[in-house]
Amino acid sequence: MNVGVCYAEADRQLWLRLEVPEGSSVQQAIELSGVLKQYPYIDLTTQKVGIFGKLAKLDAPIKEGDRVEIYRKITADPQQVQRRRVDVDAD
Repeated sequence: MNVGVCYAEADRQLWLRLEVPEGSSVQQAIELSGVLKQYPYIDLTTQKVGIFGKLAKLDAPIKEGDRVEIYRKITADPQQVQRRRVDVDAD
């Protein structure tokens, strides 16, 4: 079956289309896509994954046409956070 695997960083996005066997899981699709070789710092034990924007478990089954997504950790710049707090408090 044909599925997509997506991963995005702040400055670039990866979108891969691939064929996976019927009955594949989210984790199997990610592994078959090769994204873990391209981005070896992706840690599926800590990073969240999903299908079409909805959180999913690694063992969740996927269907034809699904878009499997790997979500990166989003970190905030402490100075930006402080600036936002000041702006909010000023209102």
